[in-house]
Amino acid sequence: MSGRFLVLEGIDGCGKTTQLRQLADWLPGSGLMPSGATLHLTREPGGTPLGRALRELLLNPPAESAPDPTAELLLYAADRAQHVERMIRPALERGDWVLSDRFSGSTIAYQGDGRGLNLQTILDLERIATAGITPDVTLWLDLPLQESLRRRGARADDRIEAEGESFLMRVADGFKRLAAERGWIPVEADQGAEQVQQLIRRLLEDRFAQALP
Repeated sequence: MSGRFLVLEGIDGCGKTTQLRQLADWLPGSGLMPSGATLHLTREPGGTPLGRALRELLLNPPAESAPDPTAELLLYAADRAQHVERMIRPALERGDWVLSDRFSGSTIAYQGDGRGLNLQTILDLERIATAGITPDVTLWLDLPLQESLRRRGARADDRIEAEGESFLMRVADGFKRLAAERGWIPVEADQGAEQVQQLIRRLLEDRFAQALP
């Protein structure tokens, strides 16, 4: 596949949404993307019509419909399988670029480190759902948990965020471990959004400029 797959990971409040939108504005004119390639902006969960329905069930379900941890894991896997087959793989095969807010690393951090579900089960589901698709680059927005909580302020928590500080600390530790294990590019996110964006741009230029014809 000639396209490129870029992912932003990190705890809630780390600035992924802001950085994703700024990258979406910059990348098409950056000179890094081949002529004729299209940039697709997406997220997990929710990158397909099915995924958007699953996102509501996962993050904001009616109280009587909240999934238990194993059901939650399977719903994330279903969202990812649909996302890969209906959106990510076809785009990469066309030579397009895909920029995603979260991918399989988040499931390991949240459902594995956070929930304490069996890691091998999570990895088996990752293998099935991704069907061999892996990001070319994963940018890990590294933000201390207390700063994440401060940034979120009085914003209403979704079901996952409402699990509490000890849960979120386990998730943060999981991201740190994954970044080291999987060769993610760490980005210090406890600075201004514009500074973070400039750093990300330099990192991507270093990564992809050498591959230009």
